[in-house]
Amino acid sequence: MSDDVPRYRLHRGLRTGIVTQTVLLATAVAAIAVLVAGLAAAPFVRAAAETEARASLATLADLTATYVDRWEQSGFSRRILPRPLLEILRQEQVVGFYVGDDLALPPGLSNDDVTELLGGESLSVIREDEDGELILIEGRPTSPVGVVLIQPLTVAGEVSGVFLVRIISALALGLLIAVVIAYFAARRLSRPLRAAREVAHQMAVGERQRTLEPTGPTEVGDIAKALNALNAALLVSEGRQREFLLSVSHELRTPLTAVKGYGEALSEGVLPAQDVPGVGSTIASEAQRLDRLVNDLLDLARLGAVDFHFDLADVDISEVLVEAGQVWRDRCARAGVHFELLGIDEPVIVRADSWRLRQIIDNLAENALRVSPTGSTIAFALHRDPDIAAGPFAVIEVRDAGPGLSEEDLAIAFEPGALHERYRGVRPVGTGLGLALVSRLAAGLHGSATVTSGRAGGPAGGRAGAAASPVSGASDSESGPGASFWVRVPLAETGDR
Repeated sequence: MSDDVPRYRLHRGLRTGIVTQTVLLATAVAAIAVLVAGLAAAPFVRAAAETEARASLATLADLTATYVDRWEQSGFSRRILPRPLLEILRQEQVVGFYVGDDLALPPGLSNDDVTELLGGESLSVIREDEDGELILIEGRPTSPVGVVLIQPLTVAGEVSGVFLVRIISALALGLLIAVVIAYFAARRLSRPLRAAREVAHQMAVGERQRTLEPTGPTEVGDIAKALNALNAALLVSEGRQREFLLSVSHELRTPLTAVKGYGEALSEGVLPAQDVPGVGSTIASEAQRLDRLVNDLLDLARLGAVDFHFDLADVDISEVLVEAGQVWRDRCARAGVHFELLGIDEPVIVRADSWRLRQIIDNLAENALRVSPTGSTIAFALHRDPDIAAGPFAVIEVRDAGPGLSEEDLAIAFEPGALHERYRGVRPVGTGLGLALVSRLAAGLHGSATVTSGRAGGPAGGRAGAAASPVSGASDSESGPGASFWVRVPLAETGDR
């Protein structure tokens, strides 16, 4: 895992961070908004500038006509505009003309325009001059001639350009402000994400001390909660794995020590000849324990693999129980425990794997024998499931008169190593692999495994009163509340329903 972290960090440098991406995105959005606003505003600004220019020129035309009338009334020549008026017109880039029948036509005007103007009508048009440029023309009738003011349309364009520059400057300032705000907002929003990243890196190298405070938006806070939950789950899982490995090591060491000791004694010839058969039997028994433990480990590992195989066929489950009962009756007798085989009255056909059924029975019987005191009873029973809602199942039941299980035990009974961790040094326990194997094998056969206990006073996994009373043959002084394990196996299509 530690090799993967530097490689991840190397590739991370090739990507942009959330702050950079947010700033780039905000910049792109703001730039597009500025561009669209500028393009949309340009025609309106140009039209507004043109309207303003025409209104200003019309005002100047009215003022000029008034000035000319008063100038004429003063006796001055009407062929020359007053100097003060000429200064005003020059500042506005306007050229003034007198219009009359004996005068030359100003640029952009026709004889019809002059006729209308001399007829007392005002003139307000946009025309082209001799160079093809657009000009604004405002004419006013005076007595006895008319006056015309001409202004290039580019003057209005200059005004609109100034307005556009100001608008674009304001939009650019808004763009800059948006980028700055986006940067600080992205930094603020990404702060909990950066903290989560650092904690995730620490988790990747095995550190479990740090936790995250859920801050920021809801989604980011959920990431912190998820990482905290993952960290806690890893702590529990690693603790269980550590305890499991320790327990397996202990279970392996015990028979290995015996085999090693007796093997050395045999090789050195220190044992009397009459003790050799007994030593050989002990070595064989310890080797059998090792083989059983290794097989449990392998089976438990393979249960999670894709290639774990079940050979499903129509099987008479009563025959499997009878065969297993012959073996376990002898083992129980050697341990001073009574054995009963109940409910084997007729064939019961199930759809299952006979080898896996035997594994289930052997693991349950091994667990029952380990906790059963001398003089108590272990029972194998076969019956139909009384729970109609559970479906057409046959039930294998293995009962003992051991110390039983508490309510908390029932919830974790089929978890690998859970009961071993809880009762190691308190009562005889194995590695905790057998019950986990039973549960997974039952699921692989499309059935289920449940357990009840007289101590718990209730069912586990939906069972009701499966082993509420002690089994027969066990006295109160020799037996405990006991436990009852039920394994449901689906009946075959041709089975007796």
